[in-house]
Amino acid sequence: MPNEPKITPELVAEHGLKPDEYERILKLIGREPSFTELGIFSAMWNEHCSYKSSRLHLKGLPTKAPWVIQGPGENAGVIDIGNGLAAVFKMESHNHPSYIEPHQGAGTGVGGILRDVFTMGARPIAALNALRFGDPTHPRTRHLVAGVVSGIGGYGNSFGVPTVGGLVGFHTRYDGNCLVNAMAVGLAEADKIFYAAATGVGLPVVYLGSKTGRDGIHGATMASAEFGEGAEEKRPTVQVGDPFAEKLLLEACLEIMEAGCVVSIQDMGAAGLTCSAVEMGAKGDLGIELNLDNVPCREAGMSAYEMMLSESQERMLMVIAPGKEDEAEAIFRKWGLDFAIVGYTTDTLRFVVKHKGETVADLPIKELGDEAPLYDRPWVETPKQAPIDPASLEVNHTIPGILERLIGSPDFASKRWIWEQYDHLILNNTVQRPGGDAAVVRVNEGPKALAMTTDVTPRYCEADPFEGGKQAVAEAWRNLVAVGAKPLALTDNLNFGNPEKPEIMGQLVGCLKGIAEAAKALDFPVVSGNVSLYNETFGRAILPTPTIGGVGVLDDVSKTISLAFENAGEAILLIGETKGWLGQSAFLAEILDREDGAPPPVDLAAERRNGDFVRSLIEEGLVTAVHDVSDGGLLVAIAEMALASGIGANLLAPPAGVSPLGWWFGEDQARYVITCGNPKNGILKRAEEAGVPIQKIGATGGDRITVPGERPMPVDALRERNEAWLPIYMGAGLI
Repeated sequence: MPNEPKITPELVAEHGLKPDEYERILKLIGREPSFTELGIFSAMWNEHCSYKSSRLHLKGLPTKAPWVIQGPGENAGVIDIGNGLAAVFKMESHNHPSYIEPHQGAGTGVGGILRDVFTMGARPIAALNALRFGDPTHPRTRHLVAGVVSGIGGYGNSFGVPTVGGLVGFHTRYDGNCLVNAMAVGLAEADKIFYAAATGVGLPVVYLGSKTGRDGIHGATMASAEFGEGAEEKRPTVQVGDPFAEKLLLEACLEIMEAGCVVSIQDMGAAGLTCSAVEMGAKGDLGIELNLDNVPCREAGMSAYEMMLSESQERMLMVIAPGKEDEAEAIFRKWGLDFAIVGYTTDTLRFVVKHKGETVADLPIKELGDEAPLYDRPWVETPKQAPIDPASLEVNHTIPGILERLIGSPDFASKRWIWEQYDHLILNNTVQRPGGDAAVVRVNEGPKALAMTTDVTPRYCEADPFEGGKQAVAEAWRNLVAVGAKPLALTDNLNFGNPEKPEIMGQLVGCLKGIAEAAKALDFPVVSGNVSLYNETFGRAILPTPTIGGVGVLDDVSKTISLAFENAGEAILLIGETKGWLGQSAFLAEILDREDGAPPPVDLAAERRNGDFVRSLIEEGLVTAVHDVSDGGLLVAIAEMALASGIGANLLAPPAGVSPLGWWFGEDQARYVITCGNPKNGILKRAEEAGVPIQKIGATGGDRITVPGERPMPVDALRERNEAWLPIYMGAGLI
């Protein structure tokens, strides 16, 4: 081809392809690829698109249940929530782009996940996120927090979807590689779900949405590589988002779906036109022929290579039903969006791309995906650590002093400064706002509602990937239970370092085994997800962070419950067994600057039993507040309940046999704090009959938290500590 660079080993390496992978390409097509074809292979065979290091192990995840309509493999997962409705949801990462250009990186992460949802025919009703930043003292951390938050808020608010939940954490291991995981949830009619697989020969392939530019070229390849020198010079690979265009795209897509124009549809996300066209054809066992002369471009002189690899935002690819072209075009023109027939389906099983009268790519379409490398990478199991004996710890802090330090620390400090920048009330269906165990969003006019959450504890996953993977699923499940929802399914975002290192691959394998075991035990199948590898900078990996996004349903939204104490004079009860597990605890990390010991084991039978019991109490209206006990332990959980209400708590002394440190700050799993007006209303007896450990640990009342033998802790003073850190850090840079 004229003016194309010569294919050299250096050029192959620049495209993220290893020599043996290039040899695989030569054998597959029987010749040297063109420059455009090299770019296509680079896009389809990189880690971000092909999952070549993880596909083998993802097969162990449970993905089916009677209520699962669509599991992994489509743009998003779909579950039946009753009454003819389906919830459509997924979570994806935009980690590398957000480090390079935080505002656009995070914003386009939100845009991409929203498109994944409405591509399936669903109207987005909520967005969530899970964010991890480096040490607050790192020179880039504050810049990243500000940019990521403004990007998420700017895109979601302008698009018109409420951002209702998420998590934010800080750790030095994310210094050079922040994590931005975006989740979206939508509603659709259960019998009107749209899929990517093309059907029918000779049907028009239509380009929809915004014009193609040079932004985002090699974005997927960049997301499949470690960072090193010059990371910020990769700004051209970060996409630029336009939330207003996306809102128009949403309305136009839903309208032509309703009009019966759509045979299949695919979001142009990672690898843009290349990936969307190949996936549509390959999934439908068809070929695709594209004519790039018809692609709407916003920049003059774009090459075939640039058009095929651009990741410009707010674009879709569709196969249109026969005879519906004019109707579909009229709808898109009405919304002010581009509509162009750029190709046709064929029966050749070839992916053919033409530009200016020349064929610039002619490749076997199935093999582009199916023949992507699949690696069974070497892995080693993470060495086990011994449990921490509380008696071995030298602690020069009082119980109140420890609580004050914890709730004012970066991880536990209120994130109000962040979520108040998000419109979490738009659409008028948000019932439980950010700040609780899970968000609750009414379904249409009710009474049904969806609960949703994101969670993971990376410290646990680093110390014991198997237990950490189990715990991430169990805690997301508990979060949903704590607001009264029945957990139905999860999406995951598996963030890890370089899989070519056996110890990192061992973390991924271990976490996946833990996730699978917990998902099976809790009837909480995995219906969608994303894998983000090579999260390393200068060879230093992030903590293994398999973020779990959970979705559950409430049949009657009026029965949802929050963590806020409701009244003074009510009994505070603890559900679940407490041994005082301090390994990998927040107490150990924040107070003693130690990250060691075995994390708390997760008894999945106890999780199921205790959670089902708590949910039954909520459904029957027998409790007034519920909060799961997780990071920070029991006293932190009680303090969060007091802060949410302004009502204090008078607590009993720890039981014999449990150290005070372990009792107040241990992170034993499968536990909840509940309150009720009268513990003799049958709860204690029912717990005993169900085999659920339960004990009274105090009563609500007053304006302070009291622990026997310790100075009282005024709720207002605790709130001041809890609310102060983040605004001060972001405003004045003080820590």
